[in-house]
Amino acid sequence: MPDTKPTIVLVHGAWADAASWNAVIPQLQAEGFTVLAPPNELRGLEGDAAYIASFLAQRTSGPVVLVGHSYGGAVITNAGAKGGDVRALVYVDAFLPDEGETIVGILAGSGSALDVADPTTVLDFAAYPGAPEGVFDAFLKPETVHTAFAQDLPEADRWLIAATQRPASLIANVTPSGEPAWKTIPSWAVLGTLDLTIPIDTQRRMAERAGSTITEVEGSHVSMVSQPQATLDAIHAAVAAVTSEVAPVN
Repeated sequence: MPDTKPTIVLVHGAWADAASWNAVIPQLQAEGFTVLAPPNELRGLEGDAAYIASFLAQRTSGPVVLVGHSYGGAVITNAGAKGGDVRALVYVDAFLPDEGETIVGILAGSGSALDVADPTTVLDFAAYPGAPEGVFDAFLKPETVHTAFAQDLPEADRWLIAATQRPASLIANVTPSGEPAWKTIPSWAVLGTLDLTIPIDTQRRMAERAGSTITEVEGSHVSMVSQPQATLDAIHAAVAAVTSEVAPVN
């Protein structure tokens, strides 16, 4: 591989933090990649995307492969063309919104475990300082983690997710997405066929619309944890495409 290896930037989703990438980071580092996993603030799509774009602009140099999980997919869709030299997007069990779409709108009628008449059956809500009136943080109920978010992980790992989850502001789910980076940047998508949070048909529709190179894996919404090789393979494919672009021509 040429010395022009891209930097790999991994953006986590809601109810997670950078540790959600722990199953893939060591392998990428062992292969000589610079890997960065910044915090996704989970305060609202516009601000979260602006933060990641700023991070890319300040913390990377040279080509970048930008990877997003779940809500992180919406964030990289909005940040990918606005900071750093992003050459490829990789979506893992993720949202790939088009302009004007919202997370809530994408999930409506999808059969998602989160698309329910009474959200308090699957989520817990708490006020947070500085929130607009009527806006709360959302936490996954432990039962939701066990049955619809990470159901293919060992029980101890599911309890760990339930205990350490970072909440997401409800603003993040209702903010319309901007011009999508996937319209100008090539993308790869790993789709978990057992995903009950973003059902496979919804994932497939978004990925096909974006023209992504698609891989389907028998995994839950956290397939990068339960089936990390599929995510690694997609990142490697994106890297190969990027390095062929930047490799010197003899």
